[in-house]
Amino acid sequence: MYDPRVDLIDEALGRDELYIALQPIVDLVRTRVFAYEGLLRSRAADFDTPVPFLQEAVRTGKMGVLGRKLRAMAAAVCPATPLFLNVHPSELDEGWLVRPDDAIFSHEHPVYLEITESVPLTHFRWCHSVLAEIRSKGVYLAIDDLGAGYSNLKYIADLAPEMVKLDRELVAGLVEGSRTHRLIAHIVRLCRELGANVIAEGIETRAELEAVASAGVGLVQGYLIARPEHPYPHVNLDELRGVRPAR
Repeated sequence: MYDPRVDLIDEALGRDELYIALQPIVDLVRTRVFAYEGLLRSRAADFDTPVPFLQEAVRTGKMGVLGRKLRAMAAAVCPATPLFLNVHPSELDEGWLVRPDDAIFSHEHPVYLEITESVPLTHFRWCHSVLAEIRSKGVYLAIDDLGAGYSNLKYIADLAPEMVKLDRELVAGLVEGSRTHRLIAHIVRLCRELGANVIAEGIETRAELEAVASAGVGLVQGYLIARPEHPYPHVNLDELRGVRPAR
């Protein structure tokens, strides 16, 4: 049966209706931008937010093509710094991601592919060869959303990511000395022992920034520092002054 929504996705891909907004990940030790995360945004009337667009791309089998285009767009808009890019799990089932002409392999700075903790670990084991091939070509791996609903630390042990991103759910309203604060401090130490750095995302207040820093987190991301914008947002580095991660 003909589905007009397939044409809507093709049309959005063919027109200037999709763009990449950038949000910085900042280094508290050096008080500077460490990298930018490229985030999909849409101007399409039929898909005013990225979520339904991505859902339709998955449903119609176009996620691989879309992901490739978005990676190219992100690399083009952010050529001069390391880049974090979200990868939908369905892309690991397709061949687009490992093509040698993909933009992630020609970017002159490190690229970190973010995969979410909410996807069953068995899926990533099934796609292990794809992940191994990507990483053998110099692309890094980041576990996203650690702490969003549940936390399976086997993701860190089995996938050996270079980065682990703490979900906003852990960070929101964080208070130094609380049980959650102690948990984060333990996660930071564990990740360091396993060779991964920790990023706290969703930082919205000075108190949250100081709390994650006192737990040992050295990389942060959130509205307090900059909202996602195209092409580059203003980065409020003044908020970082005097904040250093605990050792």
